[in-house]
Amino acid sequence: MRIESIRLKNFKAFRDVHLKDIPPFLVVVGANGSGKSTLFDVFGFLHDCLKGNVRQALDKRGRFSEVLSRGCNPAKDTIVVELQYRMEITGKERLVTYSLEIGERKGAPVVLKELLRYKRGRYGSPYHFLSFSNGEGYAITNEEDFNKSDEELDRETQNVAPDTLAIKGLGQFERFKAANAFRKLIENWHVSDFHISAARGRKDAAGETEHLSESGDNLPLVARYLHEQAPEVFQRILATMARRVPGVESVEPRLMDDGYLTLRFQDGSFKTPFLDRYVSDGTIKMFAYLVLLHDPRPHPLLCVEEPENQLYPRLMSELAEEFRHYSTRGGQVFVTTHSPDFLNALELHEVCWLVKQQGCTQIHRARDNAQIAAYVAEGDQLGYLWKQGFFNGVDPQ
Repeated sequence: MRIESIRLKNFKAFRDVHLKDIPPFLVVVGANGSGKSTLFDVFGFLHDCLKGNVRQALDKRGRFSEVLSRGCNPAKDTIVVELQYRMEITGKERLVTYSLEIGERKGAPVVLKELLRYKRGRYGSPYHFLSFSNGEGYAITNEEDFNKSDEELDRETQNVAPDTLAIKGLGQFERFKAANAFRKLIENWHVSDFHISAARGRKDAAGETEHLSESGDNLPLVARYLHEQAPEVFQRILATMARRVPGVESVEPRLMDDGYLTLRFQDGSFKTPFLDRYVSDGTIKMFAYLVLLHDPRPHPLLCVEEPENQLYPRLMSELAEEFRHYSTRGGQVFVTTHSPDFLNALELHEVCWLVKQQGCTQIHRARDNAQIAAYVAEGDQLGYLWKQGFFNGVDPQ
């Protein structure tokens, strides 16, 4: 279920943008404050709306008036988030649109419109799997019969709280197939907020073990899970670590006598393994990224900000290739970076950059810039072009 386009209106710095034809692996460049984190926060916002409700997701970000773009009128203007993604319907991949419009009424946020639709033909009317407004609406239960006329569709009318997403409730039920599939998609997004300090140290052996958490605080547990349940994957991770981090021969998740789990790193120069608190930040981070990127069940969407921090520049090209490989296994990847070395490992269609002017952010694709495309065709690399100022409006310094 790959996201193909994102349309945003009045969401923070994104007053009106439409990013189309998104590749499996997309890297975003931009000056500090240009909106890179905000672009990722769109996914975090939808995830928070699903976990709680729209009001709670907005309150987490300073309430409706702070999420609404500057210069907008909270009494009149609305926030719109629209995603288009590929989904299998009756044995064929089809383009589905999810559209969410949020406004404020009497000081409280309200879902003014929530749609999940598929266009049945080039000239046909859209097929609405789900259509809600102000807490009232319907969902289709015979979605597999989308060739039938509107009169033949089975609609089930429902009511939800005005500040709650309809896909949150209806998505729990298998009979609402499209809503259920989209809910699962959002639930499994991974927007990384990795903290090296959280990944270090002893961990309670009970907890999430199959997937690395957003902060990385369960790294030893996931490492043990891979070591025991997917040993071939764990061995690939160790072999990659040995190539990329000089001296590291192995990593062992060890259950201590007190019942806590920790990581022990073996350096070839020493007989006794080191506990993870004694190894470098870069070593911990590289191991965490490898654990994340070799997940046997990749997340449908993976967002990582500035992976180059604490890592040696020479590793950037290999790390970019790891992200690209992850995207080929079914997990779409969005990355932000300030690293020319990372950009040098990318292809033209994989890069876009953000420019903020007069408080509003615009998105530019590298492939749409004739000058950049011509230089790349002649053998230039994107990182060098960025440093030389060819990404108009972005200061590489």
